[in-house]
Amino acid sequence: MISRASESECFVYVTLPEEVSAVTAGKFVLAKNARGDTLGRFVYGRSYLENPKAVEIDPVELKLSTRTYETTRLNGVFGALRDAGPDYWGRLVIEKHAGKAQLGELDYLLESPDDRAGALGFGLNNTPPAPRRKFNKTIDLAKLQALADALVKDEIPDDPEAQRVQDLMLLGTSMGGARPKAVVQDDDGLWVAKFNRPDDRWNNPRVEHAMLRLARECGIATAESRIETVGDRDVLLIKRFDREKREKGYTRARMVSALTVLRTDDAPEMRQSWSYVILVEELRRIVEDARRDAHELFRRVCFNALISNLDDHPRNHAVIAKEKGWKLSPAYDLTPSVPISLERRDLAMECGDMGRYANAKNILSQHARFLLDRGEAEKIVNHMKEQVGATWYETVRASGVSEKDADTIRGAYIYPGVLPIVFSIDRRVARVHRGEPGTHVLLRSLTPFDSCSHSRRVVGHPVSLPGNEHRPMARRSRFDGHGPIAGLRDLLVARETSDGHETL
Repeated sequence: MISRASESECFVYVTLPEEVSAVTAGKFVLAKNARGDTLGRFVYGRSYLENPKAVEIDPVELKLSTRTYETTRLNGVFGALRDAGPDYWGRLVIEKHAGKAQLGELDYLLESPDDRAGALGFGLNNTPPAPRRKFNKTIDLAKLQALADALVKDEIPDDPEAQRVQDLMLLGTSMGGARPKAVVQDDDGLWVAKFNRPDDRWNNPRVEHAMLRLARECGIATAESRIETVGDRDVLLIKRFDREKREKGYTRARMVSALTVLRTDDAPEMRQSWSYVILVEELRRIVEDARRDAHELFRRVCFNALISNLDDHPRNHAVIAKEKGWKLSPAYDLTPSVPISLERRDLAMECGDMGRYANAKNILSQHARFLLDRGEAEKIVNHMKEQVGATWYETVRASGVSEKDADTIRGAYIYPGVLPIVFSIDRRVARVHRGEPGTHVLLRSLTPFDSCSHSRRVVGHPVSLPGNEHRPMARRSRFDGHGPIAGLRDLLVARETSDGHETL
């Protein structure tokens, strides 16, 4: 039940390592400071600090201490508490269930069911409630899909007493994100069920499942996943890596997002602090095995660039702690995108000296921050490029993605701007591009090892001359000093390399 007035304080509970029931960790209070800003305060309880098993709930802002922590960021809500609360989808569920368009920040925390991410809980009593032991079953997926569809289409009635509104909380509010989802249980444990939306361009569950498989083939630790088909709809099930099933319940791993680790938020003016380079520096300070996690994060940056995962915002990265120490969580929410640009695509987070540019040179520019020497970093980039390029199609098809959907997302993989690629080029091209603007040349896309008569392989733009018009995917372009070959007349000083290739 939503509080009569927006609550101003609550107790914060935490499930300690290897336990299945929570204890009270401290108290969180929202108030106004002298300037009228919302001020959040958190203090650990004395009895909790005396507990030899006590652990910090946040390795950045809320370390174990007797001090009273304060913040005015995020409407006074500490990052670790925000991470345990609902994101867009969960807030939508709670608002519809309450029959209100907007609630207080504490109301969102208090009204979230017991399926939230991580090990925290919230309540108005000093003593935590008993842990929830019953969850949706995987056999309920058809009902959950129908509820999610109705909510997306705004077909749920506004009456809080209506049965469909009461059923909404079956969807749950955990794990954040905007896609329709629910938490379900089977004999193996808890899973996040992610549903298709009617306006999806492709079968998102199967494509995301394929990307998790592809990432594992590239040596990245990912969340476990599988596909369930309900009628003619596919549902992606992702194993909860912050829960482990025990005889008497579930243990819980503490979990905070990279948004919290970076001390930032979703506001546009804060996005300059969304940075893999800063994130790896913070990780090195808080995780148990800094080298392992720094290398792992570097692989994920490369992978996101190679599949055009441009939704790699800080909420889609996290650290977890199953025991006392922290580590990078398994990768999740890996989705390709197909923007029009072939020249440049930007990740959501800065990844090198050239900002967010999803380009190998940019990613390699900060290799030392990831505790890699240049040779090690280049080896990772080259291996992952080869792995993604050689296996993405067979992986998505083996995951049940239709040929039509595979063709739709084809442009996501190793787009031309991400890496220097070896192309075929007629030696006469150099003479053409030294000519005057207005010269007609023929541009075409080639595979890295494509070849044609009277040509050598060079690194640079895919260009060719008339005489190869019979080759597939050809298109004629006017060289007028602009566009993808702008400036080549000045840049084309070809030189022989040791392996007989020419480079631009």
